[in-house]
Amino acid sequence: MAIAALALSANSIYAQNETIRLIYPQWQGGDIAKWITEVPNPDDASRGYYLGAQLLNFLAPDNGQKTFTVPITTDISERKVTDGVLDRDIIVKQTKAALDILNIEKPSKIVTLGGECSVSVVPFTYLANKYKDDVAMIWIDAHPDITLPGDVYPAYHAMAVTACMGLGNDKIISELPAKISPSKILFVGIRDWEREEIKTRQQQYGIKHLTPEDVRANSNAIQEWLKSCGASKVVIHFDMDVLDPTEIIAAVGVVPDGMKIAEVVKVINDISKEKEIVGLTVAEAMPRTAIRIKNMLEQLPLLKK
Repeated sequence: MAIAALALSANSIYAQNETIRLIYPQWQGGDIAKWITEVPNPDDASRGYYLGAQLLNFLAPDNGQKTFTVPITTDISERKVTDGVLDRDIIVKQTKAALDILNIEKPSKIVTLGGECSVSVVPFTYLANKYKDDVAMIWIDAHPDITLPGDVYPAYHAMAVTACMGLGNDKIISELPAKISPSKILFVGIRDWEREEIKTRQQQYGIKHLTPEDVRANSNAIQEWLKSCGASKVVIHFDMDVLDPTEIIAAVGVVPDGMKIAEVVKVINDISKEKEIVGLTVAEAMPRTAIRIKNMLEQLPLLKK
């Protein structure tokens, strides 16, 4: 009996200290159809993130991690803004579903494949709660994602960082298990604030940022910040629009003068040498060509539903 109890305890400890892969194909946080002009149907463009998350999972190495998929509806009814957030009630429901997975599995590390940028909010706040004040967040992105309900752009993916800070729509924020201090947040690759008010807001929050040029030659500036922030663990958000569109167009955003693929890979690996990475998100994959191929295949004989 004692041996069985010990084995059960050991299995429980193992289960709570593993890395899981979270497929989080949430698309409702974006309002991006107008930028995906090569996809004629705006609904298909809007749901492109759903296919993007599946492709990321297909392309990522199978290293034996337990994999879980957050249930995301693909139904498009009337998309509406509620209390300043597009599709707010659907996002709340899917936030709860993602948290349910994490609270049951209790992972120590999470790889998240999305979906638009808001897919980092649940795993990062879960990890911030698990490790308390010992987590820093590095947001590798062309944009700062610190908009708020009531701003001119109501899509939640642009509110992802402020949500991680515990700011935003009350109904969403009340579901999140923790918040991350702006003193423990670093932007890397940022080059488009979109509006002057966002740059002012970043300064008011006191969030530090590095441009692509700041990390072009080496990761020294990131290493210095990591040493100063006082956290031993790091969560990293990699929005694929940080990449230079002259090398690859992998996301919605095509802001010029971005980071090269090799530079992003080097930065993330350099961070792992300095601190323990407990969360890694790859987000905003928008597979324009794959969407068009999928739509073509759906029209062929013997393949139609």
